[in-house]
Amino acid sequence: MYGLDTEFHGERTYRPRLALVQCAWPGGCALVDPLAVDITPLAEVLRGPGTMVTHAGEQDLGILEHATGARPSRLFDTQIAAGFVGLGQPGLAELVRRVLDHRLPKGHQLTDWTRRPLDERQREYAASDVVHLLDLYRELSGRLEDAGRLSWALDECEALRVRDRTARDPDTAWWRIKGSRRFRGEARGVAQEVAAWRERTASERDLPPRFVLSDLALAGVVQRKPRTEEELGHVRGLDRGLKPGAARSILAAVATGRELPDSALRKPPDGDEVDGSLAPAITVALAWCQQRAGELDLYAPLLATRADVAAFIGARRGPLAHGWRHEAVATELEELLDGRASLTLADGGRRLDLTRA
Repeated sequence: MYGLDTEFHGERTYRPRLALVQCAWPGGCALVDPLAVDITPLAEVLRGPGTMVTHAGEQDLGILEHATGARPSRLFDTQIAAGFVGLGQPGLAELVRRVLDHRLPKGHQLTDWTRRPLDERQREYAASDVVHLLDLYRELSGRLEDAGRLSWALDECEALRVRDRTARDPDTAWWRIKGSRRFRGEARGVAQEVAAWRERTASERDLPPRFVLSDLALAGVVQRKPRTEEELGHVRGLDRGLKPGAARSILAAVATGRELPDSALRKPPDGDEVDGSLAPAITVALAWCQQRAGELDLYAPLLATRADVAAFIGARRGPLAHGWRHEAVATELEELLDGRASLTLADGGRRLDLTRA
C-alpha cells in the first residue's frame, strides 16, 4: 500500500503539465521531480499488487496515466470514502483535521510547482499531501467496515480507477458548447466542425482550447455561420481580429459544417435528453434520494445527482440502474414510478413518507 499525489499546472497548456509526484509508504516519503527524471518506471509500482491511496484523485489518475502509460491496479480514494461515513467530501486538510486531529501546513496552494528549486516550506507542504494518506485509509476503512459500507466505497473507487481517460474526441467537443442541445439544422454541423477545429488546433499547439478561440466566439460563430472574413470579424469575441490563417480555417470549418450530412454528425448518446414532461417526477425523485442520503449518512451528490435521477427515470439507465446505488434507493424509485408506492409530506413538510400500495 502506498499514498500518491501529484502537483501539476494546466492553465496554459492543453494537457496538465506534471510538476511533482509525491509518494508515501509505511515509514517513508519521497518527492519525485518529473522535470529532472524519467518517471515511466513508476508504472511498475502502479501495476503492482499494492493499493494506491489518494485524495480526490480524478485528475491525478489521468495525469499519471498520460505520463507513465499505467493506472493503479487497486485504488482507495479518501474523499470518496469520507462521503460514505457522514463526512461529506471535504478537502484533504479538513479531512485530516476531522479524522486524525492534525493540521496540515498552509500557504502554498498557489505555488508554481514548475519552478526550481523548491524551498523547504514548499517541500514540506507537498509532502503533507501524502504522509497522512495511509493513516486516513486505516481510519476510514475501519469506519466503513463498522457501517457496512466498505464494499460500496470500494465499488465507487473502482469506478473511478477504470474510468475512460483517453484523449478527448474532437468531433464531440461541440457537446460542451453552452446550449448545444438546442442546436438544430446547420448549426449542429457548424458546431461540430468549428469545435473540432479548435480542439485539434489546441492539441497541436499545446494550448487550452479557449486560447485558440474563446467560448463566446465559438458560440457566436455557430450562431452567425459566417461566409466571409468580414462577417467573421463581426462575431462577438473576435472583435480584436484573427490571424489570416486562423480566419480561413474557421471559415472552411463553417462551410464544411453547413454541408455536413446527418450521418456524419456525432450526436450526444441516446438518453442524454430527457422528456421535459418528466421534470416534476425528477424533482420529486431527487428529493427522495436526498432524504435517503441523509438517513443513510451519505454525501447526497454521491448517492444521486439530478442527472443520475433523470437518466434513471427517462430510460432506467445510469448509476442508479445498478450497484450500490440501486441497493440504496433505486428499488424504491422503481416502486414509485410503477405506481406501487407514493410519497406524502410529513412533519409539516420537513420529511417525505413512502407508502406502498
